[in-house]
Amino acid sequence: MTTSTDNPLLDLPFAVPFDRIEAAHVQPAIEALLARAEGALEAIRRQEGTPTWASTLGALDRAQEPLERAWGVVEHLRSVRHAEELDTAHAAVLPKVSAFFAGIPLDDALYAALVAFAATPEAEALTGPRRRLLDRTLASFRRAGADLQPEAKARYAAIVGELDTLAARFASHVVQETSAWTLDLQDEARLEGLPESARASLAQAARQAGVPGWRVTLQAPHVTAVLSHARDRALREQVWRAYQGRCVAGPRANGEILQRMLALRREQAGLVGFADFADFILSDRMAGSGHAAQAFLDDVEARVRPAADRETAELRAYAAERLQLPELAPWDVGFAAEQLRKERFDLDDEDLRPYFALDRVLDGVWALLGRLYGVSVRAASMPVWHPDVRSWELLEADGTLLGAFYTDFHPRNDKRGGAWMNGLITGGPRADGFAPHLGLVCGNLTPPADDRPALLTHREVETVFHEVGHLVHLLLSTVELRPQAGTNVAWDFVELPSQILENWASEREGLALFATHWQTGAPLPDALFERMTAARTFRQGSFFLRQLGFGQTDLALHRRWDAERDGDAVAWGTALMDRYAATPSPAGASMLPAFLHLFSDRTGYAAGYYSYLWAAVLDADAFGRFREAGIFDRTTGQSFRREILSKGDSAPPEELFRAFMGRDPDPEALLKRAGIAA
Repeated sequence: MTTSTDNPLLDLPFAVPFDRIEAAHVQPAIEALLARAEGALEAIRRQEGTPTWASTLGALDRAQEPLERAWGVVEHLRSVRHAEELDTAHAAVLPKVSAFFAGIPLDDALYAALVAFAATPEAEALTGPRRRLLDRTLASFRRAGADLQPEAKARYAAIVGELDTLAARFASHVVQETSAWTLDLQDEARLEGLPESARASLAQAARQAGVPGWRVTLQAPHVTAVLSHARDRALREQVWRAYQGRCVAGPRANGEILQRMLALRREQAGLVGFADFADFILSDRMAGSGHAAQAFLDDVEARVRPAADRETAELRAYAAERLQLPELAPWDVGFAAEQLRKERFDLDDEDLRPYFALDRVLDGVWALLGRLYGVSVRAASMPVWHPDVRSWELLEADGTLLGAFYTDFHPRNDKRGGAWMNGLITGGPRADGFAPHLGLVCGNLTPPADDRPALLTHREVETVFHEVGHLVHLLLSTVELRPQAGTNVAWDFVELPSQILENWASEREGLALFATHWQTGAPLPDALFERMTAARTFRQGSFFLRQLGFGQTDLALHRRWDAERDGDAVAWGTALMDRYAATPSPAGASMLPAFLHLFSDRTGYAAGYYSYLWAAVLDADAFGRFREAGIFDRTTGQSFRREILSKGDSAPPEELFRAFMGRDPDPEALLKRAGIAA
């Protein structure tokens, strides 16, 4: 028999042994944990006597937790240490894992046990979080097919399994396409306009690859640097086409996968009585329905499009007059916008980089958490999955361990793009107190180069704050019930804790916590801060229109797209997204086949991308309370911790927001902050 000593995935400790987990461990561990979980479910099915909370909902959560913990680690490693052997091992057990989780709400005996418990005096007396979990669990079972006839149940389970398989393949293709493309340059003239930090990064990539000159990759810092600064238009075009051409064609094309996922999601929703996937997904979120989410986006669009149209006209005129670009191509937009911003505000991101060394930014975030919530962060020594990774602990003022976490901030060829936060272990009540949580934050930020530390752009600084905001939503959770803890909230509410923390990265007092020159230690000069502040609302209409393009296209694909009527989903969706861009995409280019938010997971942000703007309204409004009281006001910080961060999904998000603000959200707050509304 395989033991936990032989296989670290079988019985994961709090300090996950990332340094010992190998692809060969995945299949035997997951199959053993599946068998263990199935045995626990059988005990629920076969229970005798009157069902209780402990024998139904409590037992159901306990049955799933060890498997969820191990599977979460495996999924995480595929994101940060992608390899063919791990892909193969993952694919071998993915159908079984999908079938297990999809089968739970389709299991007649389990559903019957929950329904029987719901009719007991114990259940009828439930209030607060336990009543909410019972009601939402029964609703989720029905939404996942518990009331279906046997044939329909089997079809529902098959759909879930196929969606999981397709999503894994979609994500794998994107990682492979991103890492496969490189461009080696030996003519330094082609780098004209690139800041020294970008040149150093390209030179370092070339050295690491053993080639002369400079190497451009499709990692985010390289793409952003080239598209924002390179004067060589042909270079910008080459990089743009490579990035926007990922998974559009060839052996790793994702178009058919994407289209199949859309069809399966629609069928899934129809099986349980919903008109479309948006209504299905949003039925338990703040928006409530696809129609409500659509109405929200339409309202925001009506308010911001005039400003965005003015900004686009201005950019075209500027590009034609000052940059000799009479026709603005997609690979010109970022460059022209950066040149206009420099000219108007005398501000270059490179002027700010020396003040945003990553280690000092982290020190600033940890100090901010102390000021707001009375907690502290210290370095830990847990095993990690790569030398770049660091581990940390979050402590209460009295020294109690609230949780631990990892940070992994720089791009690698075997790591997925973007930035994200994941929870690995959700703590909870135990005999000696409250068990700590375990999470992680990953990103693809500018790496160190030569003798320089990692010097970030201001947008990258905001990304760090954003992901730490998600992290503390987990680590400061005090919810008794694991399914309600931390970030297990409605996806149009989950971005509130992350987006609100970004505000401190732009406030003078917040910047004072970390914005010092990496060499001299001098604070960010007042003149530079004033120019930075003046530029904050630059092209905000265009920024919001871009976000609207993502959200509107997402909803349209999941509500309106029809294969017979509309044809290819990628072409149809790209044409729609182009309505929100400064200039349309040329043939062979689309971000949809690499849109991980929508298609790298069975659900993910599918029919939910509007959540970023929805939560932005909440965060702009909620930060107003901090601004009125003082952005470091401990009373306000503790109120946000108590009413929002600690509560998870133990109460409806509308109630949590009202508990903090004393009223419903003000929809004008976001546009006022952006300078679009008076």
